[in-house]
This record gives sequence, structure tokens and C-alpha cells, in this order.
Amino acid sequence: MKSYGQFCPVAKAAELFCERWNALIIRDLAGGPRRFSELQRGVPLMSPSLLSSRLKWLIDEGVVTREEEGARNARYDLTDAGREFVPLVVALGIWGQRWTRRTLKEHEIDIGLLVWSLESSTNPDAFDGRRCLIRLELTDQTGAKRLWWFLNQKGRCELCVDDPGGGVDLFLACTLPDAIYIVRGDLTPSAAQETQRLEVIGDGWARAGFTDWLNLSPLARITSCRTDP
Repeated sequence: MKSYGQFCPVAKAAELFCERWNALIIRDLAGGPRRFSELQRGVPLMSPSLLSSRLKWLIDEGVVTREEEGARNARYDLTDAGREFVPLVVALGIWGQRWTRRTLKEHEIDIGLLVWSLESSTNPDAFDGRRCLIRLELTDQTGAKRLWWFLNQKGRCELCVDDPGGGVDLFLACTLPDAIYIVRGDLTPSAAQETQRLEVIGDGWARAGFTDWLNLSPLARITSCRTDP
């Protein structure tokens, strides 16, 4: 990790926070403790060895803590010092929503990050305690990337790459870019349905809980200030 070679506290904090990937690790830990495999899914382009190295660095700097869970499991969490970075992450998100939103470029259309985001941030209790199996069809994808299932029960949303059985309660269909636009806040769920960019079919109680299930981030409500597409 490169140093600015200054004693200035801004420089010292920037060395830690602005190093590539660190802000994203803090972003994901802001939602609560995560296992290593869960953190990997939030930064799919980061190698496991680099993630391990960065976590060790953040632990050594007192930003992250590691708690052992059995012989081969551990959970990572933010320390008090790490939690002081969270408002900076939020501020970056607000700025990004205002000034960086535009038509997605090919390298930004990340299916892994989308399904991880849905699994980790949706509200499994949106269906009044009922088990709800949601099938998402990404209509522009093929093979194993086309169908995804999200099983909501017992306060958890679990991503399934195969149909877990028990009957689907809610069918969703849209393209991968439109799914990202909805999650990012560029396209509201109601507008997506009205323009037929999103199809929602299922039991009445499941359809009624769909928007609550999405549980979009407050950042999704930030309006873009860009004038170019």
C-alpha cells in the first residue's frame, strides 16, 4: 500500500480508506457481520488472496475485527473506528447517485453483484411471516444465468441457483440491465411494470409484498443531477 509520506491526518485516513476495494469492504460490513465468502460476493472482481490481505490490514489498523466461529469459520465486523467510516461511505453513495448515474456500460452489468444485493438487502419479512418463493427470470440471459430463486422464510432470504421446490409464489421477469436500474433507483418498480419492462405475476399476497420485499436503499431515492444519458 502506497503512502503519501505525510503526517497530515487527512493523508493518513486517505491511505486507508481510499486504497482500492477498502471502501467497498467497509460498505458491505456496514450492514452487519459477514463471513469471508459473503464478503467475496460483494467484491466479485477481487481475488480471495487480496481480500484476505486487505482484511488483515484493516484488522491491524483497528478498523475491522475478526471473530472465530468454529474451526474454519470466522465473521468480520467493523470496530468503533470502522463505523466512523460509514457516513463517508453513505456520502460517497449520495454523490455517486447524483453525479455518476447514466446508461450502464457493458463492464458494469454484473449479474453476481445483482443477485448478491437482492439476497443480502431484501426484506424476507415482507410477506407477513409467510414462506414466499420468488423466481426471477432475466430474460436477456441464457443457460444457468437466466433463472434465480429467492426463498424467504424464518426471517431469511436465501438465493437458490436451482428450484428448491414447494411451489413458486411470485414470478418476476425483466432484463438484467433493467433489474439493475430498479435496484439502483433509476426505474421505480411501478414504472417498470407500467412500461412492461418488469412482469410481476403471482398470488395476491405475494404481489402486495413485492415492493416491501425489494427494500430499496434510501440511496435509490436520490435524484440524478446529470443531464447527459
